[in-house]
Amino acid sequence: MAIISSFTARTLTDAATSLRAGNLVAFPTETVYGLGADATNSQAIAKLYAAKARPTDHPLIVHISSMVNLDRWAQQVPEYAIKLARAFWPGPMTLILPRTNLAQDFITGSQDNVALRVPAHSLALALLAEFEAQGGLGVAAPSANRFGQVSPTSADAVYQELAGYLTPKDLILDGGPCQVGIESTIINCTQSVPEILRPGAITASMIFDHLGLAVKQIHSASNNLKIKAPGLLQSHYAPKAKVFLSTTPKPGDGFIALAATPTPAGVIRLASPKNNQEYAQLLYQALRLADSKQIPNVIVIPPSGNDLAIAICDRLERSAYKS
Repeated sequence: MAIISSFTARTLTDAATSLRAGNLVAFPTETVYGLGADATNSQAIAKLYAAKARPTDHPLIVHISSMVNLDRWAQQVPEYAIKLARAFWPGPMTLILPRTNLAQDFITGSQDNVALRVPAHSLALALLAEFEAQGGLGVAAPSANRFGQVSPTSADAVYQELAGYLTPKDLILDGGPCQVGIESTIINCTQSVPEILRPGAITASMIFDHLGLAVKQIHSASNNLKIKAPGLLQSHYAPKAKVFLSTTPKPGDGFIALAATPTPAGVIRLASPKNNQEYAQLLYQALRLADSKQIPNVIVIPPSGNDLAIAICDRLERSAYKS
């Protein structure tokens, strides 16, 4: 397994060729790092599931370089989904749509739908474009971590998480820290009205402001959805440390809160974001830092607001969920 941090046309060609050969390639997106595999290669996808220890009925997101390629994977696409793609792709938004025959059961969790995304990261887009130029059709890329644990936002975090589960032919592309820091908004587009299944940086208010389109927001605790999508388990995004929300921290506890909140005496400050955008960028890094310091308990004061705060609180609720 090699970590590549210097990129030329040749290195991207080699990475795409490796994907075509059935190997795994971890790469950055604007949200988190993904672990990529050829979305049409069942053996490569099996390797991906094994590396992540991911249940095989849990669907994957297929990454494509442009919405021009949407109809390869999806059919009966509603007009509102086209408007969403035009407005927010490339970007941190995943659309769930009725699948074509190209999307096989091994990437859809045996559902009749497929999840698609065009990421807004120059390295990811260059890799996808080269992969498609070589004859590839799409790259399935869940977050590059073991299933249910904290998503990586740096190449080092990918290495720490997956080094023991990747082969010498697999690659990690180091594109620096992720700018958004939490996973994409997932929107179900299989009904007459779109609904947000997983909140992210593309919010319901943004969609209404840009398109005048009202979007349903499914509550994060909902466990009765007929449709499966990534990141909807009640326990997810969880570090080894126990996460507590809005509890008073004690000496020796880790602590995450906006910078305006002072750090109590004896408490280990893990992150002091200035605003909600920075909160999202730093959240997973802070949770990983708690584990590296072997801090048993992390106290988090969630942000407030109707923007990115909704997505941050969703991730925090799942990381703190006690079964």
